[in-house]
Amino acid sequence: MKKGKIISSLLIVALMALFMGSSINVVQAAAITSASDTMSSSKISTASSHIIKFTTPTGANESTDTIIITFPSDFNFTSKAINTVTFTHGATTGAETTETLAASPDGSNWGAVFSGTQLRVLTLTAPTDGTGAAAIAASDKIILTYDSSNSTNGSSATSYAIAVSGTFGDSGNITVTLLSDDQVAVTATVSQSLTFSISDNTIEFGTLSASAAQYADDSAGNSSETEAHTIIIGTNASNGYTATVKGATLTSGAYTITALGSNTASSAGSEQFGLRMTATGGSGAVTAPYAASGFAYTGTAGTAAQVASASGASSNTTYSVRYLANITSSTEAGSYTATLTYVATGNF
Repeated sequence: MKKGKIISSLLIVALMALFMGSSINVVQAAAITSASDTMSSSKISTASSHIIKFTTPTGANESTDTIIITFPSDFNFTSKAINTVTFTHGATTGAETTETLAASPDGSNWGAVFSGTQLRVLTLTAPTDGTGAAAIAASDKIILTYDSSNSTNGSSATSYAIAVSGTFGDSGNITVTLLSDDQVAVTATVSQSLTFSISDNTIEFGTLSASAAQYADDSAGNSSETEAHTIIIGTNASNGYTATVKGATLTSGAYTITALGSNTASSAGSEQFGLRMTATGGSGAVTAPYAASGFAYTGTAGTAAQVASASGASSNTTYSVRYLANITSSTEAGSYTATLTYVATGNF
């Protein structure tokens, strides 16, 4: 055997012995998991907030640890301030602990600096105690939130990768996709509606007397105030509705029974014709002078009088209508009739 080969063999054996008797620790970076970025807008060239979440298999509890977020080229964070970023972490939700961010790390605060072209790189540096508000343990969830101020999306409708790196030992990418337009214009039409009904189209006072008031009902009249019929009105009109009544007072040929021009209590022995209404349900209301306890009638054969209204869209309101008739001892004999026309108008 040659002298050179003997020396080479001895060197190999020595090296093998050296390595076999030594322990070599190799630190390998781990891949982040459960990584996502929730954006307020996926539209190109549009301001958007970012909620970046990921789980760190290794944790970050050494004073030399850094966590670096790098947005791809085309995103623009020019003039973005650190106070628009929040940093939280925890074992369950990632929101358990909030870290205070400062211009540089100190005994209890993480350092936070934007750098690079259009400030696309955010570098977080651990506090000098490695702990801060609480240590970031292995398998903790980390949440970094950028608000939308000075935070503009890229200009291309494509997928981008946000890089997570740093000396804390973990790394990975978070993919986001931008669209030319992230909004869908939705249209719908709601048809106009107006409910209007009268429960009874024929009512009677019966025989009138100067000694007692008479109230109309659907048979032969009543000596006690009673509901003659109901009117139901409802609408989806944005400005509500108006209800009116038109028609002459009780008339027999050339003779009439005097209509009450203002809300007046019943007075037996005086000529009086009038109505009053009450309202239930919806947002409709009776119009003066028909809303009080007395009676009135201001409509004529040629002029409609407002009796009810609603100022906006209203579910059905039920109006209870009561009619009063009084005569004097000298009121002319005859068969008296009146035809009252009610109209409901939706104010669309």
